[in-house]
Amino acid sequence: MYDYLIVGAGLYGAVFAHEAAKRGKKCLVIEKRGHVAGNIYTEKVEGINVHRYGAHIFHTSDKEIWDYINRFAEFNNYVNQPVARYKNECYNLPFNMNTFTKIWPDVFTPAEAKARIEEERREAFVENPSNLEEQAINLVGKTIYEKLVKGYTSKQWGRACTELPPFIIKRLPVRFIFDNNYFNDRYQGIPVGGYTAIVEKMLEGSEVRLSTDFFGDRDGYLSCAEKVVYTGAIDRFYDYRFGALEYRSVRFETEVLDTDNFQGNAVINYTDAETPFTRIIEHKHFEFGNQPKTVISREYSSAWKPGDEPYYPVNDEKNGKLYLQYKELADGDGHVLFGGRLGQYKYYDMHNVIREALAAADRELR
Repeated sequence: MYDYLIVGAGLYGAVFAHEAAKRGKKCLVIEKRGHVAGNIYTEKVEGINVHRYGAHIFHTSDKEIWDYINRFAEFNNYVNQPVARYKNECYNLPFNMNTFTKIWPDVFTPAEAKARIEEERREAFVENPSNLEEQAINLVGKTIYEKLVKGYTSKQWGRACTELPPFIIKRLPVRFIFDNNYFNDRYQGIPVGGYTAIVEKMLEGSEVRLSTDFFGDRDGYLSCAEKVVYTGAIDRFYDYRFGALEYRSVRFETEVLDTDNFQGNAVINYTDAETPFTRIIEHKHFEFGNQPKTVISREYSSAWKPGDEPYYPVNDEKNGKLYLQYKELADGDGHVLFGGRLGQYKYYDMHNVIREALAAADRELR
């Protein structure tokens, strides 16, 4: 008999397992994939740590979380500075003075940039925006919206911006300084050697079974431990009793190229609607690699369907109400704890996942 069955060997499950094992608890971790680390899994290809399930850049302003993750790896000083390509034009992200002086060749100062944005906002301002397009133009004006928001957002969500609710874009980051650092967080970097090694260290002291589907023997697994920590999709756990929650999924096309440098940056977003993928990741640049070849991944956003990997919860009003029905069931279940992006149906960055897992472990184990 185990103290805890942990379903999912991703970051949430690994943190919980680590904290439980430290306190002498006997844990069984099962994972349906053939590897640990969930969506932060990295694997070596041509000597490059490839982020198989999309780019993951660790960032936080919480020193406690930063110190915690640094127990398991050394982090480099990578700073996320993505580039947006709109047709044959390239712009820096997030929106800053480098962006504005490129979009408007007659703009040079913060005051001039503010005035130009305000002029465009006034021309098309809508008092009560009814969709994402109106909301975005209210925030940054038509030029930035058309070039850097419209196409990318419609590809991400699979529908026109005029069909998306305005609350999806509550704000757009605008900086009137020459600063391309995407995150405002104090701490940022990529683990030297990749993320997989971090999770492997966290899982030391626990029994781990890979290629093991919880639903293949649900009753047996539920009865093998005093408690269950479940990090899969909460609606699947309850057999879609109230209906399926919606997700967005991502498809990756990864290839090795016989060149040492394909695009000169780790992340380039393609913001025009005509390009079918949302961005290209060149993995070696996360760790300043100088390998003779390179590996790139094109990302295609898609609607989720059963059998696909769910990536992003669709946190709109309809799905929010549906999730609350499942949460009510979960709150009344004293045997199962739900955690992580899928278990809590919430978009979490890695530092949020660690914080949530540590809090859950503290409540359980103190």
